[in-house]
Amino acid sequence: MSVKRVGILTAGGLAPCLSSAIGALIESYTAKAPEVEILCYRSGYKGLLLGDSFIVSQTIRDNAAVLHQHGGSPIGNSRVKLTNVADCVKRGLVKEGQDPLQVAAEQLQKDEVDVLHTIGGDDTNTTAADLAAYLAKHDYDLAVVGLPKTIDNDVIPIRQSLGAWTAAEEGAKFFENVVGEHSANPKMLIVHEVMGRNCGWLTAATAAKYRERLDALNFLPEVGLTRARREIHGVYVPEMHFDLQKEAERLHDIIEETDCVNIFISEGAGVDVIVEEMESRGEQVPKDAFGHYKLDAVNPGKWFGQQFAKMLGAEKTLVQKSGYYSRAARANAADIELIGRCAAKAVECALTHDGGVIGEDEDRGNELRAIEFERIKGGKPFDINVPWFGDLLTAIGQPKGAVVETTHA
Repeated sequence: MSVKRVGILTAGGLAPCLSSAIGALIESYTAKAPEVEILCYRSGYKGLLLGDSFIVSQTIRDNAAVLHQHGGSPIGNSRVKLTNVADCVKRGLVKEGQDPLQVAAEQLQKDEVDVLHTIGGDDTNTTAADLAAYLAKHDYDLAVVGLPKTIDNDVIPIRQSLGAWTAAEEGAKFFENVVGEHSANPKMLIVHEVMGRNCGWLTAATAAKYRERLDALNFLPEVGLTRARREIHGVYVPEMHFDLQKEAERLHDIIEETDCVNIFISEGAGVDVIVEEMESRGEQVPKDAFGHYKLDAVNPGKWFGQQFAKMLGAEKTLVQKSGYYSRAARANAADIELIGRCAAKAVECALTHDGGVIGEDEDRGNELRAIEFERIKGGKPFDINVPWFGDLLTAIGQPKGAVVETTHA
């Protein structure tokens, strides 16, 4: 069938690719199929359920390149799971007795949308998969073509998700300033909590990018300006288990020598241990619409900071989170190039009604293609055996670890 109108929505958390991805899609349609009308839904699936949308005007098309200069999502995001009926009813997105999938499908039909582009992470794309399956089952002639957004870089089987490279670079810039706080107090412990619920890629990549930036600096030990005080002394990711007591002993030697310790921790590291501890105290740990523990309530950075502070004898602990700084940044050059290639492929697939999530398929020789929705899953673990991560740990003198020993201090 011919494509006359497409819809675009962004959903889930922010990433440094959303604005650019919208811009790239508009640019690709304008170049390849200028006759196709583009409709944007405001605030993700919320806008779809409520019928809140606008048509992309010629002025927007002519100035789509402006979107590459900005972070965030100009059309807005929300976290909505179309199969979580109770949550959709509670939030006033559908009425009691309505099926959100049916409401969404009927709105797409009403809007005369032939292809829906979803830009989001694993939750967004699993929701898109639910919608695509519903559309197919009920003979709605509409394709869903997704783009993979997540700074965690944890979507199976996609080699590199959009925005992750930028998030690592921005997190490194963030810590470059924060680390200077080591001079504010003797025996300072600085904890840099990096986003990454189940995957440590972003934490590791941010640490590696930060150390690259350290390599470009000069130091003056005679006045106390040493690399050792600005170095990373520990990197902790969900995939790398470690003995908390032994790590504390290693870090204790460092704080005695340098008067400070700087560690990078993934927000998902140790969550099960922390939740168990909280629930043992009778606390209820809240979850989001997708059933994930709300990490701001778990607060892994604070927990690890408290454990290490006691064991290191730190006089002051500073916990800083770079997530909101990095995830709302504009895309860097590497991401813009990847976004452009993926958007062009998304338009190509849309015009032939080839649904799926656009990405470099690790199971198909990293071919850029529309990956089948049923193969898309979140939670891809970071491979801690990649050489660059091993080099990072060796450089900072940290053992990789092999067994789970994150016991209570």
